[in-house]
Amino acid sequence: MKSPRIASRRSTLKLGVAAACSAALWSAGKAAAQEASQPTPEAGEATVGTQDQPFTFDTLSAAMEKRASESYAAPDATLPDVVANLSYDQHRAIRFRPEQALWRAEPGEFHLQAFYPGWVFKDTTRIFIGNGGVYRQHVFAASDFEYRPPLDPSAFQSLKVDGVAGFRIHAPLQRPDYFDELVTFLGASYFRALGAGSRYGLSARGLAINTATSETEEFPRFSAFYIDQPQPSDGAIRIMAELHSPSLAGAYLFVITPGQTTTIETTCRLYPRTDITRLGIAPLTSMYFFGENDHSDHEDFRPEVHDSDGLYIVRASGEEIWRPLKNPQTLALSYIQESSPKAFGLLQRDRDFSHYQDTEARYDLRPSLLIETIGDWGNGTVELVEIPTNSEVNDNIVAFWVPEAKAVAGKPIEFSYRMRWGLGTQDPTLMARISGTYVGVGGNAAEAGDNPSSRRFAINFTGGTIHNLPDDAKIDPQIDIPSNARLLDSSVSRLPDGGWRLSLEIEREDSQPVELRVKLSMLQRIVSETWLYQWTSTT
Repeated sequence: MKSPRIASRRSTLKLGVAAACSAALWSAGKAAAQEASQPTPEAGEATVGTQDQPFTFDTLSAAMEKRASESYAAPDATLPDVVANLSYDQHRAIRFRPEQALWRAEPGEFHLQAFYPGWVFKDTTRIFIGNGGVYRQHVFAASDFEYRPPLDPSAFQSLKVDGVAGFRIHAPLQRPDYFDELVTFLGASYFRALGAGSRYGLSARGLAINTATSETEEFPRFSAFYIDQPQPSDGAIRIMAELHSPSLAGAYLFVITPGQTTTIETTCRLYPRTDITRLGIAPLTSMYFFGENDHSDHEDFRPEVHDSDGLYIVRASGEEIWRPLKNPQTLALSYIQESSPKAFGLLQRDRDFSHYQDTEARYDLRPSLLIETIGDWGNGTVELVEIPTNSEVNDNIVAFWVPEAKAVAGKPIEFSYRMRWGLGTQDPTLMARISGTYVGVGGNAAEAGDNPSSRRFAINFTGGTIHNLPDDAKIDPQIDIPSNARLLDSSVSRLPDGGWRLSLEIEREDSQPVELRVKLSMLQRIVSETWLYQWTSTT
């Protein structure tokens, strides 16, 4: 599935620019940093490579637990100068030859291609291919890659690079005779996946450490991958990975099943070597530049620009929560306390092309990503980080789970979850879903400065059991407003498309954030999702 060059460049720059940023950008309230993957010198050697005995996830976990008991060794990243000094355009000119893809000549549903190191990807990861539980390192040759102008191919033919920047798996998503990109692992512990019909957008990470805290953020890296060679009848591909960071070591297991909605069954086992202030489980990273509830100051012909438009949570009780995203003027943090939630994720709900008008980026086709928890996750917090950005290149939205139990040295941690990537990741529901949030000045909008301390909110609800009600049906809003604000007016009205709109006018009493919460009820029964919104003095 190909996209225009400008869209590809935008996507690549998002990863590369972020990869070059330092963790200090968090405290400055700028775009989320993404660092390239950095293997430890001993990555893979201590656990596999010369062994001819079965190697399991338990074996990998034990090796990572042992590694965590040892002092952290910084990676020794050494690349030939011609590789280390590649510019963006030069690095982009190096392409993996599709005919060299692993398993291309064999019957089966998966192919593997590698990414060449260089540019911001100066550190490499190793790939081991397993058959019958025995894994051996696969070393890619210089001839596996094509070196296009302005590069001189002869400068690369004799080079030996022990690892690669990352890899991608291809599978037939759209039709049986064409292998689309399915999942890409590239840079630190970042990876992205696609469901049928979608285009790359938001990313996932293996782990987040001290994100949006006063401490320096760490970017754990996948330093080695152990990939089971797929058999002809396999409908899923199984991947294990080593995770390394100064604060911990970890073992990951991914089982990836392509489809209309691609699923990744994930288990992570973490072994802290030090106490960690904030541990983010199942972190998601996305971009929100501007949209319907967050007007842009730029003269842009497009009405909206974002990879995701909201944070979605399903509580243990079954209550569904929708928190629209925004691009704040200052760093914004939201903490939503939960007890073993059923799911959370960053979704792109708006699928109407006319709301974006971008024929290249096609934001209407960016995938949603839902994390479905497996087992009891206990008490904790879904944390949402919104970072100011003046460009769609920057990934400025982060969401993750922070366990209430602190990560302490020597105490293992394990979480399992299912990731769902695609255009539609939510199950059908009888509840009305929130399809739009619109924000403007309060009072008479035609009179500038009428009431600068008030805002008018219009929240659209569509679908569910209330969709076919008569226009005069009595729907009651349940509105929770904190003590630093007061409700001036509210009303529920019918929308032309059959949905319903809740309109609110609220006045703030101080400069502190106002946390709003509303939902709809009828006959004392909840009939909609819960809408959450953080109104700050700068929005």
